[in-house]
Amino acid sequence: MNHFFYREGELYCEDVPLRRIADEVGTPTYVYSTATLRRHYRAFDQPFAKVDHLVCFSVKSLSNLAVLRLFGGMGSGFDIVSKGELFRVEKSGGDTRKVVFSGVAKTESEIEYALRKNILLFNVESEAELSEINRIAGRMRKKARVTLRVNPDVDPRTHRHISTGLKQSKFGIETDKAIAIYRNWKQYPNVDMAGVACHIGSQMLELEPVLEALSRLVALVKTLTDMGLNIRCLDLGGGLGITYANETPPLPAQYASEIIRFAREVKCKLILEPGRVLVGNAGVLLLEVVYLKQGSEKNFVIVDGGMNDLIRPALYGAHHEVLPLEEKPLKPGYKADLVGPICESADFLAKDRALPAMKAGERVAIMSAGAYGFVMASNYNSQPLPAEVLVSGNKFYVVRERETYQSLVLGEKAPAFLKKGRK
Repeated sequence: MNHFFYREGELYCEDVPLRRIADEVGTPTYVYSTATLRRHYRAFDQPFAKVDHLVCFSVKSLSNLAVLRLFGGMGSGFDIVSKGELFRVEKSGGDTRKVVFSGVAKTESEIEYALRKNILLFNVESEAELSEINRIAGRMRKKARVTLRVNPDVDPRTHRHISTGLKQSKFGIETDKAIAIYRNWKQYPNVDMAGVACHIGSQMLELEPVLEALSRLVALVKTLTDMGLNIRCLDLGGGLGITYANETPPLPAQYASEIIRFAREVKCKLILEPGRVLVGNAGVLLLEVVYLKQGSEKNFVIVDGGMNDLIRPALYGAHHEVLPLEEKPLKPGYKADLVGPICESADFLAKDRALPAMKAGERVAIMSAGAYGFVMASNYNSQPLPAEVLVSGNKFYVVRERETYQSLVLGEKAPAFLKKGRK
């Protein structure tokens, strides 16, 4: 459930008409619902209440400081993949001791920063990375808590670009190799081998792949315990899918029930890294129609935002519902591509979509845009980044100002030999 709905013919977010936000803030603008964010966090966290667990929100899915502060205030930890994301967690007031640091290319600077902030765990993705963490921790006279991210070679049955648990993936360590590394744990005196981790993919719509991966992790924990290691953490990653159109993903309560049933065989703290399932349907992207274009074979509705603002349709062929801010019926027999201003044929937000009759100046909401929306936006074609707005009840707050044209060139300069006006 989310808090976007029509009321008396107008599309609302909670008790704020989206027309009002578009009028006062402009477009393109991302809009997030506080009530939906809170509801989704509780719906995910509460089914795990009977077991030792920590929800670590996946910062890469939506990294706005206001959203991080909201989740942090509800007790959330954070899953990060960069120093920048850790910096954001800190600036939002989040507890860095509840941070899990994933990612395949952690640099010396990032590892040092994370150790200074006393993060909970490093999810280690290679033997080379483990050696580097051990070296840096030793130099800093610290003990780094780690889990090895194991690649269980399980097909998550999702889009190939967001599948991360197969042997061909750059992520994780194959199970046999991981066991060999754990067996030689004494070679890493500055590392605490605290657990095991995996993450097999994103937007997963079936439980079977998750449970297959979990069963392999549980077996691995038993093996490592028999080897004398004190395995206390079992990090299952994230990946639970949402409804964009007609998908029927498992409910969080069902997801939790099955995970607990499998994981009770080992006495480990469960670490969970939800992202999309918390924020995906908590956000929309507001756009304005600029032109209508009718071709011999295609109709086009041209709006003021495109793949630079929301790249998922171009990158994944992802489906996002398109709703006009003023409720109206579909135009019989009418289909169009919803496209943006970017000079790429891939710049579309919807293809061959049944739409109402539209006209220039009307606004639309691109639904289910809270996850991997703004965070993947770019300045391609020198387009400024959109604004971000957080709604709470009958009020809204600009939580990120629209980027200015001046900031587009911030930090750039021409060297002295390129004198102005010289040919």
